Amino acid sequence: MKLKIKMLIAVTAVFSLISCGKKNNGSESIQETEITAAKEEEHREEHVTIATLTEDQIKTVGITLGTIENKNLTASIKVNGALRVPNNNKANATSLYGGVVKSLKVQLGDYVLKGQVIATIENPQFIHLQEEYLTIGSKITLADQELRRQRELQEGNAGALKNLQSATADVNALRARKASLQKQIQLMGINPAGINNATLRSSLTVTSPVSGTVSSEFAKIGSYVDVSSPVVEIVDNSLIHLDLQVFEKDLPLVKVGQIVNFTLTNNPVTSYTAKVFNIGSSFENESKTVAIHCTVTGNKTGLIDGMNITAMISIGNALTAAVANEAIAEADGKYYIFAQTDKEPQKEHHAKADEKDHETEKKKTPAQSINFEKIEVSKGVSELGYTAVTPVKEIQVGTKIVTKGTFFVNARLSNSGEHEH
Repeated sequence: MKLKIKMLIAVTAVFSLISCGKKNNGSESIQETEITAAKEEEHREEHVTIATLTEDQIKTVGITLGTIENKNLTASIKVNGALRVPNNNKANATSLYGGVVKSLKVQLGDYVLKGQVIATIENPQFIHLQEEYLTIGSKITLADQELRRQRELQEGNAGALKNLQSATADVNALRARKASLQKQIQLMGINPAGINNATLRSSLTVTSPVSGTVSSEFAKIGSYVDVSSPVVEIVDNSLIHLDLQVFEKDLPLVKVGQIVNFTLTNNPVTSYTAKVFNIGSSFENESKTVAIHCTVTGNKTGLIDGMNITAMISIGNALTAAVANEAIAEADGKYYIFAQTDKEPQKEHHAKADEKDHETEKKKTPAQSINFEKIEVSKGVSELGYTAVTPVKEIQVGTKIVTKGTFFVNARLSNSGEHEH
């Protein structure tokens, strides 16, 4: 009996030890599983770097693509200035004779060509000039006849020398008056040879002296204008240039031929380029600045005389890779850009069933879609709407990047990462 009790106690002890061993092993297994899962989740997070967008999404959100550009953002002087058109490319369309405006043919902002009719001016005095021109011919004929008669009398010693001299003076005066009337009528835009009793005109036209854009209107229908009263002002913006105000301390750094990048003060989105062609030799008023004149190169769309600008004068040849400010996304204290790529979104799968699901998802993905890779960059100086960047990994030259709508792409990528988890 005692032997049986001892054997029962021994068996119970063995089972207790086995049970404890299984519990320990189970606890360790659970911990290992949790660690593995955490590592896999971290691994997945590291690989969620590619976002897929359809063309419809890109169009709806307004995402635009561009490239990494080379910009003169370093070794530059920041200055202010204004757009100017030289005075020899501005003109006032005026009437050479006073009159009342009968019609206006142009409006503000219209582009006109040299010689194009701007307005018509009406004045009865115009008819009087043409009438006098028509009648002066017969007066000259009579004066010539009187001159010949006085010569004949003088040759026959029957006439007075005084009469001959008077007849000669009359002929010369009438001929001078005819030449004057002919020039005046030509300036009115009328052909003197075509004047007759049936073609007398009471109005004349005002034409544009240069080709350009109508920038100001000074007259209206019914108003009186003369030489001192211009009808409109015309500006040729094709020869627009920059007048930059550079302080004395920066003047030694400026040289003819240097490149200038500038933006409109009220619209800094678009960047323009210019080149220094002349450096002033005197101070402007009391500002202690010197005027630097620059020729606008490339695109001139939207540039108007008088606009204020902010410019960067490149004082060196150092170029740096730069992107538009809107192309940079910030997350977790780091900066990123999104580059178009042929890579597919990376996912970790450990089971065949997951692989089948992945293949099914790929089949469901629309054919017209674009993948964007999230690439970390380090930021540099920011000027004129651009920021210098240095990608942490190499990006091929010409690779398309998102320049507008980066926030949406980043949000799309974040949503994709949460869906994988």
